[in-house]
Amino acid sequence: MGVFKKGDNWYIDYYVKGHRKRKKIGPSKKLALQVLKDVQVKIAKGEYLGIYDDKKIHFQKYALQYSEYSKANKAWSTYYRRDRLSINSLTSFFKGKYLFELTPQMIEKYKAERLEKLSPATVNRELECLKHMFTKAIDWGYVKTNPVKGIKFLKEPPGRMRYLKSEEVVALLNACADHIRPIVVIALNTGMRKGEILNLKWANTDLKNRKITVINAKNNESRVIPINQTLHKELSNLSRKINGEYVFPNRDGLPFGDIQKSFSSALKQAKIEDFRFHDLRHTFGSHMVMQGVDLRTVQQVMGHKDIKMTMRYSHLSPEYVQEAMERLDNLWTLYGHQGQTSPKRILSNSLKINKVRL
Repeated sequence: MGVFKKGDNWYIDYYVKGHRKRKKIGPSKKLALQVLKDVQVKIAKGEYLGIYDDKKIHFQKYALQYSEYSKANKAWSTYYRRDRLSINSLTSFFKGKYLFELTPQMIEKYKAERLEKLSPATVNRELECLKHMFTKAIDWGYVKTNPVKGIKFLKEPPGRMRYLKSEEVVALLNACADHIRPIVVIALNTGMRKGEILNLKWANTDLKNRKITVINAKNNESRVIPINQTLHKELSNLSRKINGEYVFPNRDGLPFGDIQKSFSSALKQAKIEDFRFHDLRHTFGSHMVMQGVDLRTVQQVMGHKDIKMTMRYSHLSPEYVQEAMERLDNLWTLYGHQGQTSPKRILSNSLKINKVRL
């Protein structure tokens, strides 16, 4: 190893795994000596210019490895409805590149091109997938930095918020076939996701202590959901017909694969439009808030990792807002009848009358 001068520039000369390397540095001998010293240190650590030379891996090969990880460690819906599609798109764009070759500029180009075809929310999901791919690549020793960290995600419009009014709930339940009605009941009374409901086991359903333990939820954490009287009655009836370990088994004793056809038929009969099964979860969260349940409790029951997700359910129906405004009428009327009573005491009395929880 050494430095040498050729023309007006200095070069460094060194070997990596038996291969001779030469690199032009510039007119400064001092800088060439410093660069050579840095290269020597990196070679001693098994590195070469910041890249693990013996761990080069093409993006498409790494994508297959990450896909297997995602399939084994994430919820079914997360992998099949999100990660799998994102990985396919990312692989198509970055195919032929080594993982360490990806730069923020390349990712910005990917973001721009995808935005021409997809919504900001979908592009953000793909960027989130890529970001986590690099997080795992760092853990697994393939790269040292995550180029997605500096990428600014796109601003998303407010998410879709469709929920059923009380009369619509009654109409839907009356229209449900016998095998799907209990599934809808549990969704309306727990806010559980469809996958969580269909994979629910009797071992995680405690009718005596009235609680359901959700295992391997979307964020890979368990949570406990209380069973109310309506759901207790429904589950008690089902428990008399236990056929295997699952609460909702098919003929083979395995979880129902798909209930979309039956659910769509019930919606059509009930004359409910623009509604998906997942909106039952929105219905649960919205009505919980409208009944005065605090957001932290709603967050815990629904299994939201971030309170921002729960805030989506803080929107209130016009009828509920009208009722809240009418409470002021009671407050001012009460004040007029009580003369000189302190405003603080009047407010306290009014809240008791209206049964409002602070």
